[in-house]
Amino acid sequence: MNKLEEFIIENFKIDKKVLEYSEKCFGEIEDKFSEIDKITEYNQLKVLHAMQKNRLSEAHFASTTGYGYNDLGRDTLEQIYADIFHAESALVRPQIISGTHALTVALSGNLRPGDEILSPVGMPYDTLQGVIGIRPEKGSLAEYGITYKQVDLLPDWNFDWDGIKKAISPKTKLVTIQRSKGYEWRQSLSIEKTAELIKFIKGIRSDIICMVDNCYCEFVDYEEPTEVGADMAVGSLIKNPGGGLAPIGGYIVGKEECIENAAYRLTSPGLGKEVGPTLGVNPLLIQGLFNAPQVVNGSLKGAVFLSKLFEGLGFDVTPTPNEKRADIVQAIQLKTEKNVVAFCQGIQKGAPVDSFVTPEPWDMPGYDCKVIMAAGAFVQGSSIELSADAPIKPPYNVYMQGGLSWHHAKIGIIIGLQNMVDKGLIKF
Repeated sequence: MNKLEEFIIENFKIDKKVLEYSEKCFGEIEDKFSEIDKITEYNQLKVLHAMQKNRLSEAHFASTTGYGYNDLGRDTLEQIYADIFHAESALVRPQIISGTHALTVALSGNLRPGDEILSPVGMPYDTLQGVIGIRPEKGSLAEYGITYKQVDLLPDWNFDWDGIKKAISPKTKLVTIQRSKGYEWRQSLSIEKTAELIKFIKGIRSDIICMVDNCYCEFVDYEEPTEVGADMAVGSLIKNPGGGLAPIGGYIVGKEECIENAAYRLTSPGLGKEVGPTLGVNPLLIQGLFNAPQVVNGSLKGAVFLSKLFEGLGFDVTPTPNEKRADIVQAIQLKTEKNVVAFCQGIQKGAPVDSFVTPEPWDMPGYDCKVIMAAGAFVQGSSIELSADAPIKPPYNVYMQGGLSWHHAKIGIIIGLQNMVDKGLIKF
């Protein structure tokens, strides 16, 4: 037994058999990491080039308050985002509190009463259902006369091309494309499939706005949605692009007109992007962006490792260890509530923050059932840090994402497995 194994067994209370199984799985997937590293290097250079091109300097780390006029750091960061995403414009603000909020701003700014939203990838994520009005909520888009239509994916998770074509009408103003699986048991949308879908929609009507919910997908591949035809791509800074350092924030990148419309909704008509103080968070947003490709790298490696670990134990997983990845999310069908709770509680035990806390299922706002969430994070709700969550309903799927480093993701996952072993749910 080497020094590392001794430390893990003694300090994290990992059974030798669990550790041996984990190392065996790691040995079988280690070669998969080389492609992840190539993509990471490409995206790291992409970020570096955008920062150099925009002459990023220490002056851009200064804080503004009040109205935030002439915030050079904010304006430079937005141009850096636009260049990274090959977009005309960007809105990157600490005033945006989440991915759902960013999507709300993008939708509200670009839709008017009588317009219709179409989702060609089935039901959107739970919290966005309330925004649109699929699930009635105060202030939803439905209350403003904006209608919604969806086309489900086919049983093999491919697009229903005929259904999409029939669903597009003169009222269709915007198509919302959620790349990540959310709480659905499906493949997340690769950049290639996203490009194919956008091309198909634009071939029917070129004026339809194609908005991509890019949460969990940034820097996972060589290209982003705005590089393959999307009019807008939207995401959260406490996920991939914040690199674990951003304490808050969201982004919208895309066509100039779409971003201008969104900015008028975020602030007010007539003001738009000209106002919005950064309150001292610019250094964290900028450095977080610089670190983001490396952090995503660790998250992806952790997801592949988790997939291999639980596939070998007889659980259904998506993606499988050998599949190409479109996001950092790994889903496992754990079959019982006890399995879900034990795994999530184990992930919490592996956290750097609040490792002593025991998460339990609860009625979380915006969801239609109890949800358990494990996230001992430096930033509250940060999904780029190692976390796991699950709706407590059959077939008991759990969704893990994040990991500021591969080595933390690895030990956190092993502790999650060990917790299931300790409770007698898995035997070696």
